[in-house]
Amino acid sequence: MTFASITRTGAALTLMVFLSACSSGGNIFHRETNPNTLPDEFNPELDEFGNDRETIWDLFSNFDDPNTTLEVNRYIWTAALDVLSFMPVERVDPFSGVIVMGYGTPPGGGRSYRATVHVTDPALDARSLKVALNTRSGPADPDTVRAIEDAILSRARQLRIKHSAL
Repeated sequence: MTFASITRTGAALTLMVFLSACSSGGNIFHRETNPNTLPDEFNPELDEFGNDRETIWDLFSNFDDPNTTLEVNRYIWTAALDVLSFMPVERVDPFSGVIVMGYGTPPGGGRSYRATVHVTDPALDARSLKVALNTRSGPADPDTVRAIEDAILSRARQLRIKHSAL
């Protein structure tokens, strides 16, 4: 036997071992565990959705539920952008309902503010809106935050009334 034939035989055997590990018959490197002894989040045999992963190709499968969507109230969203228009927009994520605004000074004011707005629900409700307001020296006064939230909700109601009249 020559060195070349030994190398080819070794490469072929290695390739067969790895290909058999990827087969649907199971993984030859699989360690037997009792799934009842491990919680799902620590069970290496289950993916994040509780599905069995049998091959390496299951890593590339899409197990997301296409019917799951996050919805935000469009009136609150637009009203927040209107009321806080004196602040520059840094980041916007309409799918999760987060607006991050940079520092800006309101008209006629002397203090600059920074805001993060989170619209959590599609309902036009005070519980659907969360505002975090900061100054350069720390969190803003709770009364100021409440006034901003009230202004956003009032503007959202105005927008909804205007839209329903069309």
